[in-house]
Amino acid sequence: MRRLLFTLILCLFAASVSAAPLAQTNSFELLVFDARADLEVLADAVLGVGIRPQSWTGNTNLQSPTIVSDLWFDNEQLADAVFGPSIRPDAWIGATVPVPEVIARNVRHDLELAADSFFGRDSRPAEWRGGAPILRCDQTLQNTLIMLSSFYGLQAQTPESAINYCGAVQAEIEDELVNIVFGTPDANGNLPNPIELLGAVRGDLERLADELLGLNTRPNGYIGSRDLNSPTFVGDVLLDLQLLADNTLGLGSRPPGWIGATTNSPATSYLNLRADLELLADTTYGVNRRPTGWQGVNSLERCQPLVRSLVFIVESSFEISLGELDPAAPDYCAQVDIAVNSLVENPPVLDIVDQAAEQRLMATSNYAFAYLDYAALDYMGVMPGGTEFRAVYRNFGASNMMFVSGDNFAVYLDYRFTTLPEITFRSLPTLDGEPLAYCDALWCNGPGPTPTPTGYGPLIGVLIQTTPIATPDPATIASTKQLVSWNYIRVTYVFDNLQARTAQVALEVCAQPAVNATGCEPVLQVFDNNANAVKPVISQYNGLNVYEFRYGYTTNLVIEGESRYANDVWIADPTIR
Repeated sequence: MRRLLFTLILCLFAASVSAAPLAQTNSFELLVFDARADLEVLADAVLGVGIRPQSWTGNTNLQSPTIVSDLWFDNEQLADAVFGPSIRPDAWIGATVPVPEVIARNVRHDLELAADSFFGRDSRPAEWRGGAPILRCDQTLQNTLIMLSSFYGLQAQTPESAINYCGAVQAEIEDELVNIVFGTPDANGNLPNPIELLGAVRGDLERLADELLGLNTRPNGYIGSRDLNSPTFVGDVLLDLQLLADNTLGLGSRPPGWIGATTNSPATSYLNLRADLELLADTTYGVNRRPTGWQGVNSLERCQPLVRSLVFIVESSFEISLGELDPAAPDYCAQVDIAVNSLVENPPVLDIVDQAAEQRLMATSNYAFAYLDYAALDYMGVMPGGTEFRAVYRNFGASNMMFVSGDNFAVYLDYRFTTLPEITFRSLPTLDGEPLAYCDALWCNGPGPTPTPTGYGPLIGVLIQTTPIATPDPATIASTKQLVSWNYIRVTYVFDNLQARTAQVALEVCAQPAVNATGCEPVLQVFDNNANAVKPVISQYNGLNVYEFRYGYTTNLVIEGESRYANDVWIADPTIR
């Protein structure tokens, strides 16, 4: 009966698959064919050559409307023989939505789990056809890659020969996910502040320790540091969290799903630490019970960071919510996992998806200079702040120029002087030929030479033209200058652009943490390794170079003073200064 009902549902979709041109269905048909062939190989090994259950379909007709449902049904019968009736591994996906392509993908994944169990991990017969390595990754990772490709133009670059391919792919996209989640303003135009959030983790860790061990009672070796400016703050929180877990759960004993790691990114470290702290609280204090004053109020942060990131991308891309899920439910994260993966696999109607994708490309000017060419030679004037446009193309390589269109103009801009997020800029297609550029809006007054910054107020993002500077040599810098952390950078705020979420700042590198620090020296140059370019000097302030940064934590920089340098900087928004 189960197979009959599922077959009837799939038949509703089969006509569209069967009617598609062969060129469009080759990859799908190959996936189904290879999965069926390997399923029969495993069945011969498990059940005996030619021996099958009475209800085995053995359907190999690719034109059959039930080819996918039969493949799934036979795979489930074989799984009963491998694992036991109705027993499945935790990573088993099964039939999630009535979409043939998704079901075939899931069968390929689950078939590999059964083969791992019977033959051994990565051991297969010579006749095994196999599938793409990504099809062995878990459902959430596969669907996250689908969303990154569909809405951000990002593709995984991990070679298929990589050891632990799925882990390598997840590590590869980690920074992109953090950039999306922590680089997208909320409804009020605010960005998440990972440093503040890490402080909340420390506070909640202390509250939990008070409840479990007694007020101000801590294990031997507990650090308890609350100094957000300490370069070891994140590591100290991790060590204390591990000590509390050892003390309450047993040495080295951890609940399933424990991450137990931090990175150089405050945002990633926050997600990992928050998830582990919530897991420890559920395990020791009680599911959904928390001490008074608990700051971790976002139920999603109890779930694995990858699931949380996928929820954010799905809700912001489709402009929908997951629906009514009870945060107090013991299996809340499992419900979230099922709901968000179902939305990716069976998304809203196409016009809604298209509208959401189109909206991502809309942005406004932050007094950007407009040009008729990507080389920034034919200057057409300053696009007024708040002028709306649609991003179309980006220039090649490390260039920051993009081609945009709007009301009576189609010009080139530097994306850094707009509200378009960097992650969206990098997802734009590169220039295809030379699109027609023109500027007929009221603010257009060129073409002409790019003006000097003289006479322009702080609202205008001025690109000072300089001789290109070679990429700094890390070995040379490290041998001649002292490396310091972000909290050794003294930041003087010159101007805030709240709409663009940026600040123009004067920077100094100090010999000690920069609060009331002495012995500071001016920053001579900032090199952005992400853009492979020197960050432009906007103006001068009290003899110091002024640069423009987005609010929050920025990494992969080379911030050079005369004798010291740093690789990161923290720019606070006005509400937390």
